[in-house]
Amino acid sequence: MSDSRVPNSSGQGPGGRRRSWAELLAGRVKRQKYSPERAQKLKESAVRLLRSRQDLSALLLEVEGLQCKKLCLSNLIDCGSSEAHANQSNSFIGSALQDQASRLGVPVGILSATMVASGVGQICAAPVDPSHPVLLTVEQRKKLSSLLEVAQYLLAHNMFSRLSFCQELWKIQNSLLLEAVWHLHVQSIVSLQELLESHPDMRGVGAWLFRNLCCLCEQIEASCQHADVARAMLSDFVQMFVLRGFQKNSDLRRTVEPEKVPQVAVDVLQRMLIFALDALAAGVQEESSTHKTLRGWFDVFSGHTLGSIISTDSPKRFFSHTLTQILTHSPVLKASDAVQMQREWSFARTHPLLTALYRRLFVMLSPEELVGHLQEVLETQEVNWQRVLSFVSALVVCFPEAQQLLKDWVARLMVQAFESCQLDNMVTAFLVVRQAALEGPSAFQSYADWFKEAD
Repeated sequence: MSDSRVPNSSGQGPGGRRRSWAELLAGRVKRQKYSPERAQKLKESAVRLLRSRQDLSALLLEVEGLQCKKLCLSNLIDCGSSEAHANQSNSFIGSALQDQASRLGVPVGILSATMVASGVGQICAAPVDPSHPVLLTVEQRKKLSSLLEVAQYLLAHNMFSRLSFCQELWKIQNSLLLEAVWHLHVQSIVSLQELLESHPDMRGVGAWLFRNLCCLCEQIEASCQHADVARAMLSDFVQMFVLRGFQKNSDLRRTVEPEKVPQVAVDVLQRMLIFALDALAAGVQEESSTHKTLRGWFDVFSGHTLGSIISTDSPKRFFSHTLTQILTHSPVLKASDAVQMQREWSFARTHPLLTALYRRLFVMLSPEELVGHLQEVLETQEVNWQRVLSFVSALVVCFPEAQQLLKDWVARLMVQAFESCQLDNMVTAFLVVRQAALEGPSAFQSYADWFKEAD
């Protein structure tokens, strides 16, 4: 049998030595010249690999081998122990990240951001107290504090990308705890505004914040052991929402999507108020979870919550907007219905939570502003007569001067009604006076006396 094999195809080199695959392939590989475009593509590919990797520690181990165990995420998260502090300082961590970024071919800021975001995710994924679903446990809080110390060092040395961190953080949104987000803001890692601006779905983040704020309000009223932390969180979130959602248009100066944060802020505040008004209309049971949520939310209208921004115009615009929403929400009743039912809407029979909300609005807005706002809403929008008339009752009970303000306004309505044959104005005047008179002579003159005077 003839030998038809190609010489050297057996892989044997001179002297019969079998050559390695590297030697066999060495002649086939051509060294490619350096190209900026190719280098950029390789960097982009490395970044995509980094961001799509589920187990970042495993990826770094593939790149660096066993030495990378010194910098695995669990060690970073647990660096609150004295042993960890002794074995790895922030400078060592920064140096190691720079080395790994160089080997991976990615910017160190992106690698650092991905690692810290993954660490936050691991902390939030740990078992939580089911009665406090938006708060960290003591152990989680300790670990997060240690991790954020590392992040602060990386930030100070320009080794941390805020934008990349925000993007990575929203990937774990479903498991992200609201308190963790708050600590990122308080410790100046990324602000709440930066986080909101980086979210790809405005409606989605609004819904997420709404659910979390409802839980937070309920926990505050449940007198949990972390109530002080919860109150501080709620105050900071509400202050940001009010400032950004109700500032003057001329103040909107953002470099990235300038309208996004104000829209999210208004959306969240709107969701909370509509939830509260719907619950009140349905008849919320005292001491139920919904009742606690509403009580906690209505407390945000106090000076204690809005204290640091009370000197701005935003809170007053927010309160005026809230009043408009109360008066116009779900306008299902007609004026004819109000004539029959308004006795049930007196101050004494109105839900205590709603009268408490009215009182808080009264602190920010003067009687003149309140009556003027009521007049404007009635003239321009379809209203919920139950809310309008319960508001009138609260107004005359809480403000002695409201009696004369209402009488003057009603007098103008009557003049307009007779001069222009505007029946709506006359109906409004009669309903308002009848409602105010229900609160007794200490609050408003009797309906009969007013009618004689108006004759």
